[in-house]
Amino acid sequence: MNSQFNIRYLSQQEIDLTKWDNCITHAPNGLIYGYSYYLNHMAKQWDALVMNDYEVVMPLTWNKKYSISYLYQPFLTAQLGVFGHGISSEMLEAFLQAIPAKFSYWDFYLNYQNVFDLKNFPLSQRKNFVLYLDKPYDELYNNYRPNTQRNIRKAEKIGCKPINDFAVHKVIDLAVTQMKNYTKGSSDNVRRFTTLYHHLHKQHQAITYGILSAKNEILASCVFIFSHNRAYYILVGNHAEGRTTGASHSLIDAFIKDHAGKKMLLDFEGSDITTLAHFYNSFGAHEENYSAIKLNKLPFYVKWMKK
Repeated sequence: MNSQFNIRYLSQQEIDLTKWDNCITHAPNGLIYGYSYYLNHMAKQWDALVMNDYEVVMPLTWNKKYSISYLYQPFLTAQLGVFGHGISSEMLEAFLQAIPAKFSYWDFYLNYQNVFDLKNFPLSQRKNFVLYLDKPYDELYNNYRPNTQRNIRKAEKIGCKPINDFAVHKVIDLAVTQMKNYTKGSSDNVRRFTTLYHHLHKQHQAITYGILSAKNEILASCVFIFSHNRAYYILVGNHAEGRTTGASHSLIDAFIKDHAGKKMLLDFEGSDITTLAHFYNSFGAHEENYSAIKLNKLPFYVKWMKK
């Protein structure tokens, strides 16, 4: 099957990054996570599968532990998988079969156009939520749930106001306080994302949004990044009082108000957590699911380590 699709495995050093990024730019399922600069910042290491002359590509983000090479999903990288034109279940199966045997453990996400029933690989589905912004603001607002509208009015009534394009460390600091298990690995991930943000901000592909209280304290904040006519709601940092003041709802509403009428998709990056799914859906967003795969080919004497 691999020969039918002419899929090659390339180490990172062998990848033609210009051709790679051109494929991601023009792929109908292209996402910012697939660009070489995103992978270079967020993945510890990455190689690739390439079909023909970069017509279809698949990044392989990997790391090594105890001399075992494994595929994993990098921090704040919601979807990867196969990018390009004409993706079918047969093509996706061929790409997965072309993954080198040295990667003996897989745990990663594919993307919203990689959702198939495959013969040899069990794919599961994860929830994402997206909202088309190509309508007038009033029309978008009227599609909010009544409780969401009440929360927005509540925030306005107590003097909350939106701000944007402030220092990213203010979002990150709030986000870090929310992390229950902040480890050395978490610190490395935050450092990687901070560097990525500054790179994207210079290219006008990233911005911070927040909601200030009447005392000028940030109650809710986030980072949005942009590509492929998508705005990704990617990193969230909220003050404890943000939940009770309506600030989180007000923040999303402020972004929607600023971008209403544009040919843009607001990508909430999804969640299988019921409360978060309800929050995203309350703005009129709809599901756009994507695939995930987990595969354990470890030797029996270490298999228990990855259960």
